[in-house]
Amino acid sequence: MNTDRKLLIFTAPSGAGKTTIVRHLLSRFEQLAFSVSATTRSRRPHEQEGKDYYFVSPDRFNALLAEGAFVESEEVYEGLYYGTLRSELERLWSLGKCIIFDIDVQGAINLKAQFEEEACTVFIRPPSAAVLFERLRNRKTETPESLMRRINKAEEELTFESKFDIVLINDDLNLALLEAENIVETFINQ
Repeated sequence: MNTDRKLLIFTAPSGAGKTTIVRHLLSRFEQLAFSVSATTRSRRPHEQEGKDYYFVSPDRFNALLAEGAFVESEEVYEGLYYGTLRSELERLWSLGKCIIFDIDVQGAINLKAQFEEEACTVFIRPPSAAVLFERLRNRKTETPESLMRRINKAEEELTFESKFDIVLINDDLNLALLEAENIVETFINQ
């Protein structure tokens, strides 16, 4: 099985189900390892440092950026930065793993541009924008302002679907999980 320096990049607008799908894949394929991103946002109560994210201050993030420590980074929401550390990729590749990402749309585009054939990008699409917006509302984890920001960003991100290698429609979760497993098996065994 050839997992040398391969990247499986799952992306979607917030609420489309990418985290659920990525977690499922990690539980099914031992050759996958999750790329933990760095972020300047505050840690949520259930999140663990180094497992969910590397939580850094804006000053530390900027210092890492100036050092060239990121393979990609961006301001995802105003004042909130996310990035993929080069050291994280090297660490996981040294373990012989195929790296799987749960990343925003622009980050996925940036990674694909850098790694081209070594990367497979999967855009997870909800059955419709209306379903996506309803999923976001039903989470009840957002203030009205942050919910509106997420909905506006999701609406924009849905327009990028054609920029990805594979589009996976998440209408029926069990079917989407099976399709995602097939995508992983095909890519890993190439």
